[in-house]
Amino acid sequence: MTGRGIVTYAGVAHPWMCDEMGHLNVRHYVAMFDDASFQVLGRIAGPDADKKRFGWADVRMEIDYRHETAAGTLITIHSHVEKIGTSSVTYVHVLEGTMDGIVRAQAKTTTVRFDLTARTKIALDDGSRRRAEAICLREGS
Repeated sequence: MTGRGIVTYAGVAHPWMCDEMGHLNVRHYVAMFDDASFQVLGRIAGPDADKKRFGWADVRMEIDYRHETAAGTLITIHSHVEKIGTSSVTYVHVLEGTMDGIVRAQAKTTTVRFDLTARTKIALDDGSRRRAEAICLREGS
């Protein structure tokens, strides 16, 4: 993991993803952040996760749009865990231009671990907590 977090998405702003002004449309930022979330949550849940019994439920998402993204821009998202709660994790995605490093947008999401049978949040297990801690940014990293 770099000082910016783990790479959770790499792609391009295709022309068909852009609005009439030639800029990446908001709906596609959200889709890219969602793809990045699958990477973060999959790493936290671990390779042996029981996906039929346990899942994740987003409870909050906040997006800051910082710089326009034109058609053809190569994009990379770096992600890191910011906070670990009893049953939740809050993580940050930073979407930047791959070639120029300009931050285009940042999303902060809080997600709870979810029991798909009981339909309620559940506490993070020790393994998930350790894996989430491994994705946290540390001072000086």
